[in-house]
Amino acid sequence: MHQIICQIGPFTVYSYGLMMALAFLVCVFLARRHARRENINPDKIYDLSFLIFISGIIGGRLLYIILNLSYFLENPSEIIMLHHGGLAWFGALIFATFAGIIFFKRNKLPVLKTMDFFAPYIALGHAIGRIGCFLNGCCYGKEASWGIYFPVHQARLIPTQLFSSFYLIIIFLILRFLQEKPHRSGEIFFSYLLLYSFARFFIEFLRADSLRILAGLTSFQLISIFIFLGSLYAITFIKGRN
Repeated sequence: MHQIICQIGPFTVYSYGLMMALAFLVCVFLARRHARRENINPDKIYDLSFLIFISGIIGGRLLYIILNLSYFLENPSEIIMLHHGGLAWFGALIFATFAGIIFFKRNKLPVLKTMDFFAPYIALGHAIGRIGCFLNGCCYGKEASWGIYFPVHQARLIPTQLFSSFYLIIIFLILRFLQEKPHRSGEIFFSYLLLYSFARFFIEFLRADSLRILAGLTSFQLISIFIFLGSLYAITFIKGRN
């Protein structure tokens, strides 16, 4: 759509990078405001958000490269071209979660409670990031006469990026609602995983950038099934504890 927002001399502002930066700033701002009400040190929020942001980019890029290894072996220079898009959300989630847990341990923060706190803002940041995908033309849908014309693909495609952004905002609102209600540690985070994996499984049927690898399902659908079942078990276990 609009891969380049503007150019200032030799400096180019890419829509993908701009939306990622905006997602980070918006979520940090809202999380810091929320942290004060939860008696959490706002400075810890900034440090943790930055760690999650960087580790998420690394993990998302690594998984995307692995899933498209043949392309990157033929075009190794593309590995560092993040402004072209190419982050696998599940890879970002795994790396960011492990990095976050290490941070929690070192700073003596309760793991599940802190993950619950961040879960809605992860969904919101992802929603904003999907707008970047839409502008960049990545994570695209299948061709459809009612779709939106993407110059980079020279075709009318289903705007799966916008659909994803919409349901992620819904997830953000649901999680914030749950946060204000009595809940046990871990419920919010695993609810996020449950809701996102459920929605991602179905949105994959509309996408055209993922290979079908088993029974007509994409790798991301298989991962979604695994995460959905694991999250469902975790929530059931948490609720069943005395």
